[in-house]
Amino acid sequence: MKSMASLASLARASTLAIALAVPFATVSAAQAVEWRGWNIHVDDYPVSHGMESFMKEVTEKTDGRITGKVYHSGVLGSQPDAIEQVRLGIINFGVFSLGPMGQAVPEANVVSLPFIFKSVDQMYRLMDGEAGAAIDAGLQKKGIVALGWYDAGARSFYNSKKPINTPADVEGLKVRVMNNDLFVGMIESLGGNATPMAFAEVYQSLKTGVVDGAENNPPSYESTNHFEVAKYYSISEHLIIPECLCMSKVTFDALSAEDQAIVLEAGKASAELERKLWGEREKKSMETVLAGGTQVNQIADKAPFQNAMSPVYDSFLEDNPDLTDLVNLIRNAD
Repeated sequence: MKSMASLASLARASTLAIALAVPFATVSAAQAVEWRGWNIHVDDYPVSHGMESFMKEVTEKTDGRITGKVYHSGVLGSQPDAIEQVRLGIINFGVFSLGPMGQAVPEANVVSLPFIFKSVDQMYRLMDGEAGAAIDAGLQKKGIVALGWYDAGARSFYNSKKPINTPADVEGLKVRVMNNDLFVGMIESLGGNATPMAFAEVYQSLKTGVVDGAENNPPSYESTNHFEVAKYYSISEHLIIPECLCMSKVTFDALSAEDQAIVLEAGKASAELERKLWGEREKKSMETVLAGGTQVNQIADKAPFQNAMSPVYDSFLEDNPDLTDLVNLIRNAD
């Protein structure tokens, strides 16, 4: 029978062996990382396909060391909550509209200024260049890294009364807008009555005349059936607000330099795919609303609308003088 001393010695040896084994087990488990991605859209949507492509490429190029799942339809929470969770590293990545991001990151709010971009193609060039880098710098101060800029379309006016060709056509119209002072100021500068309202309430409000019109991109106008109750769609493209494929800086900084390069490359590739898919979706949406009887008109001269935005810009720059150079960079670009 073994002595008590021998048993105690064996116990100490076993404890030491377990203690030494734990770090190695932790390292082994840590080699396989699983990310969570937040997405507000349904799974069959250009943004969603772009995010899935991003995660797939990261997994393949890291040989399975990094895996992950994209949670669609906002199941991980609301956009404001998800932005905060990305900042903290609880959610690893997500796609967010720069509209809501502007509440926390002033640089992001610049792209919510009406008519700041002249076209979607110009937005691509500027966001892929100096303007996007400036906004990314602002995001990083808040714990978020931009990996790519997604297309969320150009927003235009629609209403139940008449085509809009000049600012005078907006006068007196009750127009639903997102809850943002910039958008309220935009409508008021055109002589309309801005009505901030939840998006889910817009269809019934158009149908009952609570509002005369609203503004949005073609897929949103079509998929919500707003075209059934607001037959006039006037292409103004007054707001071209990109979405950001964003990663938590906590997550990004924990990566090796090699994996950071993989993530940035995958983000850029996913943005290119999403833009292509968005263009295809927009085309189908326009075909649907035209077949449904919508009267579509292209606003030939946007200059009067742009000129009417001076009070909106003046107020914004008065509150954010440090963003003057970024605003001018975009406004003065070809």
